[in-house]
Amino acid sequence: MCTNRKWNMSNAQQTLAILKPHIVKNPFSLNQVKNIILKSNFEIVCLKRKIISIEEAESFYSEHKGQFFYNRLVSFMTSGPSELMVLARENAIQEWRLLMGPTKVFRAQFENPCSLRGQFGLSDTRNATHGSDSPESAVKEIQLFFPEFS
Repeated sequence: MCTNRKWNMSNAQQTLAILKPHIVKNPFSLNQVKNIILKSNFEIVCLKRKIISIEEAESFYSEHKGQFFYNRLVSFMTSGPSELMVLARENAIQEWRLLMGPTKVFRAQFENPCSLRGQFGLSDTRNATHGSDSPESAVKEIQLFFPEFS
């Protein structure tokens, strides 16, 4: 579902956000994370809940193929529904990455315990969230999961 609401495009940037399966399986955590997103001035432009297919996960994480964690990551991301979102706001990519916190959960818990990964991450694979790391990645990732979005 994508919103048809008009918003100020001049300062807005979009990013892909994924709430990983262990968050979606826990309604309390899912609700808390979504409230934090909205309180952080993000607009949820598109939202879908789906089980990511093995093909989508392999394509999405292709840059990690050959790494020791690749199979574990693909298996986890296809283990249950994820919540996929296109978020928008000024400096969305940078602001979402700040809100998520460090990728490594142990580091997030010590350096930024109030971050999403610091609060909800369980391990480096189950680190609660994903976010695009550049405008180019955002376009590519959004297109993969939201081909209808322009």
